[in-house]
Amino acid sequence: MGFKNLPAFEKVGKINIYRVRCIRLKKDLCTFPEMFSYILSAVPLILKLTRKNDYKINHTHFIFPDGILAYLLYRLTGLDYILTAHGSDVPGYNPNRFILLHKLLKPLWNRIVESSKKIIFPSNNLKSLFEVANKNVKGIIIPNGIDLEKFSPLKEKKKKILVVARIFERKGIQYILKAFEGLNYDYTLNVVGDGPYLSSLKTLSNDLKLKVNFWGFLDNQSDKLKSLYEESEIFIFTSESENFPVVLLEAMVAGMAIITTIDTGCAEVVGDSAILVDSKDSNAIMESLNRLINNPEQTKNLQLAARKRVEELFGWEHIALRYMELYNNCIKDKNTVEKKEMIKNFNPCN
Repeated sequence: MGFKNLPAFEKVGKINIYRVRCIRLKKDLCTFPEMFSYILSAVPLILKLTRKNDYKINHTHFIFPDGILAYLLYRLTGLDYILTAHGSDVPGYNPNRFILLHKLLKPLWNRIVESSKKIIFPSNNLKSLFEVANKNVKGIIIPNGIDLEKFSPLKEKKKKILVVARIFERKGIQYILKAFEGLNYDYTLNVVGDGPYLSSLKTLSNDLKLKVNFWGFLDNQSDKLKSLYEESEIFIFTSESENFPVVLLEAMVAGMAIITTIDTGCAEVVGDSAILVDSKDSNAIMESLNRLINNPEQTKNLQLAARKRVEELFGWEHIALRYMELYNNCIKDKNTVEKKEMIKNFNPCN
């Protein structure tokens, strides 16, 4: 989607990025009418690109709205597609949004997923939720990856607690603020992110008389975000509904002690390298913070364990190879089918 002053075309290394016009008004939130305007603008462009280039496979992210484009392109040109589901595009994932939309568009959703060559899920948590909605499609799990050089774990840690998230109610930051009210330690709480729930969090923070730094949106490449990750001792991410959040990978790369939720996909990211709590449980968050603050050795051990886990499992050199293997298998399968069709239809008399 094009947004405000973002360029219509941008080349980053070997990647060509095309952005199309749409009526999107907010950076952190997209409504269905805005998605629909994006689909209308994108169709002519993707048909033009498909005529111009010999694409072997189409890897589409999100079943809605981009899966609609992938399905249309498949029907019009025969280009096979792979889908990666990310969360809100799966029925039942988001407790606050798209509930009615999923019910109305369920037949289209089924057609899109059943026509794909493969469905990729970053977490088993999301795969299980997907299978409740459709048992006919067998997917695979490929976790999100990260550049291991993005942040350094070697910087001196300070008495800082960091939260990074899109600011929705389901992200559970209100429970972190309530937990922070019960702390009697000289720690600074930094919250990075923007979204429709931000004003409510600021009001709650004032009511609780907390000293919280709300940074709003920070560019992912900014020096400020980098310093917050590298200098903070503890990272908290207690969302009630989550797939495989990249912010946890970032915290692990930065070598932070992490508190996150046990009843979401977050647990699959951190494994045993973090403290796990139930979502919506301020007391559990407060107790976990007290444990870490009062036990520097445990905090250090979790920091080292988080960095080790991300290095062993989620570096791009591991994840990219899995994608390349999947692409090659899908292309090989397509070539095999086409050859069989050619043999079947071959008429030596023509």
